[in-house]
Amino acid sequence: MASNVEISLENLAREANLDPLSPEFARYLDKQDKLAYLREEFFIPSVQDVLPENEDKPRGPYKAEEDCIYLCGNSLGLLPKKAKQYVEEELDVWAHSGVHAHHHHKHGRPWVTIDEEVCKLSASIVGGKPIEVASMATLTSNLHFLLTAFYKPTEKRHKILMEYKAFPSDHYAVESQIKYHGFDPVKSLVTVAPREGEYTIRTEDILKAIEAEGDSVAVVLFSGIQYYTGQFFEIEKITEAAHKKGCIAGFDLAHAVGNVPLQLHDWDVDFACWCTYKYLNSGPGGIGGLFVHERFAHDFDRPRFSGWWGHNKTTRFQMNSVSDPLPGAAGFQMSNPSVLTTVSLLGGLELFEKASMKELRQKSLLLTGYLEFLLDQLFDKSTFSIMTPRDPSQRGCQLSFLFGEDVKELYHQLSSSGVVCDIREPNSIRIAPVPLYNSFSDVYKFISLLRSIKQQ
Repeated sequence: MASNVEISLENLAREANLDPLSPEFARYLDKQDKLAYLREEFFIPSVQDVLPENEDKPRGPYKAEEDCIYLCGNSLGLLPKKAKQYVEEELDVWAHSGVHAHHHHKHGRPWVTIDEEVCKLSASIVGGKPIEVASMATLTSNLHFLLTAFYKPTEKRHKILMEYKAFPSDHYAVESQIKYHGFDPVKSLVTVAPREGEYTIRTEDILKAIEAEGDSVAVVLFSGIQYYTGQFFEIEKITEAAHKKGCIAGFDLAHAVGNVPLQLHDWDVDFACWCTYKYLNSGPGGIGGLFVHERFAHDFDRPRFSGWWGHNKTTRFQMNSVSDPLPGAAGFQMSNPSVLTTVSLLGGLELFEKASMKELRQKSLLLTGYLEFLLDQLFDKSTFSIMTPRDPSQRGCQLSFLFGEDVKELYHQLSSSGVVCDIREPNSIRIAPVPLYNSFSDVYKFISLLRSIKQQ
C-alpha cells in the first residue's frame, strides 16, 4: 500500500508530466521547494574537499569543484555562514575589548548573558518554555547532571529502563550512575529490545515493560530518535505510562532536536538533554542543551551539582559562598558557557526563525519519502533492508540501510565519488537528507551513484 508521501510524489510527477525516476523530476522538486533558499545559508564542501585520503580526483561523474552530496547531518551538521560570522566577530571583540566585553559588547551580545541569546530559540524548537531550557556543557555531562537530580534510587525503586542498544555513551552514563549509588547494573538496568526478526521497538512493548517493571523503576530513559535505526519513539505515550507507574521520564534528544517537532512541556516530560552539532548545526563538540519541566522550577531541595552560573543573577558577582540557585533549568548551569560555541549555536538556531519546525517537517517528509520511493523503485529488495520505520510519522529524516555484506568497500566508493554519509560497521549505512540544506537533487545523485556501484 502506497504511503501518502509516495502518492504525493506520483501526483507531482503527473502534474509536471515528468518521469518520477528521472533527474528532471528531482530538479522540478527543487524548483518547487519554498525552503530551497536556506541551502545558501550554509557552506557546502566540494567533492574535492571530501575525498578520502590518497584519492586525488573523484571516481564518479561529479566534478571536483561541484558541491558534494552531504547526507551526514545526523552525525555533524554543516557550517551555517552566520555561525562563522558570529565566531569571527567574537574573536574580534575579544581582541579589542578584552574583559570589558562581558558587559559592553559592540554587537549587543554581552558575554555575561550570552546563554540567554540561545535559550529562547532552543525552547521554541523543543516545545518548552524559556524557564525550562538551559544551554550548557555537553550531552553526556548534562545527562549525568540530570540523573544526579532525578535518579534517586531506593531499595524498592532502583531500576533505570531504557532501549536496547541505546547510544553507547548513554549506557556508560547509566551504568556508572547505578554503580555510584551502590547498585548492580545487572539487576538495576532494564532494556526493551525489538522482537525477533524486527529492527525497531514496538511502542506496545515499551508500555508493557513499563507496566511490568514500573513499581521498581526510578527512571524511564529513552532516546527521542534511536541513533542506529532512526526510529522516532512516541515520547508522549512513554511519558504518560512512566508517570502512571510513578517513574520519572527522561529523554536523550540528540537525534530528535531540530529534526522532528517536539512538545516537551505539553507532553509532560520531566527532563531531557541534547547535543547541538547534528540538526542544530553548532559545530563539532558544540555546547549542549537541557530541559527541566516547569513544575520542578522551584524544587531547590532536589539534589543537584551546583556552580556559579546557576546562581541568582542579581547577586552572582557578589561572590557570596551561599548558593542561591536560579529557578528552572537555568539553576542547573555550572560554569560560564563558552562564548565561541554559544554564538556558533546561535548562528544555527536563527535559521529556525526563517523556517518553522512545521515547515521543515513537511519538507523532510517529502525529502526522505523521495529517498525511500527511489530505493523501492530502483533496487531489488534483496540488495539491502531499511531498518527505519516505513511509517513517516515514526521516523525523522534518517534512513538506516542494512546490507548482507561488509559495507566498507561500498562506503569507500561512495566517498570517492563525493558522497558524505555514515557507516556503522560491519554492514550498515545511515543516510540523512536534512531539509535545511539538502536538495532533492542530492537524493537523486546519491541513488544514482549507489545504483551504479551495486551494478558493477
